[in-house]
Amino acid sequence: MITPRGLHTGPAGFGEHPSTSRTLDPMSLYAAYAGNLDARLMSRRAPHSPLRGTGWLNGWRLTFGGEQMGWEGALATIVEAPRSQVFVALYDIAPMDEDSMDRWEGVGLDIYRRMRVRVDTLDGEEPAWVYVLNGYEGGLPSARYLGEIADAADSAGAPHDYVMELRKRPC
Repeated sequence: MITPRGLHTGPAGFGEHPSTSRTLDPMSLYAAYAGNLDARLMSRRAPHSPLRGTGWLNGWRLTFGGEQMGWEGALATIVEAPRSQVFVALYDIAPMDEDSMDRWEGVGLDIYRRMRVRVDTLDGEEPAWVYVLNGYEGGLPSARYLGEIADAADSAGAPHDYVMELRKRPC
């Protein structure tokens, strides 16, 4: 079922762990919003999954949470927020890269989960999936992590003002 915001719920989507109940289409569309915006980094994490383009998650905002889950501070995630938007890079994820992406993002460790969203692109609206944090919003990212996200957004072609807002965030 698709909700008014374009999210899939029930058997086809929200919170479902793909490795246990389904596989993605031969090439499924992944929307990256943090470090995976960097196509060079993604070419190492998912070498068979090309960059398709970029777009925006309208009605969402980038935030951080799960400080207790590791790394040097809070981890990136997105939450619904009217009048906000998140810049994303879109990748066609090949079936052979699915498991490595899930492992990298900590799906099996219950750190992140996949969720379906709609991405606005120059060609119209595209269905895609993102990783969202299985933790509460709150906490600050490390300066290094935030810098990596801003650098990745810059390398993906995010607008200058978007990148500068990332660089000015508290950490």
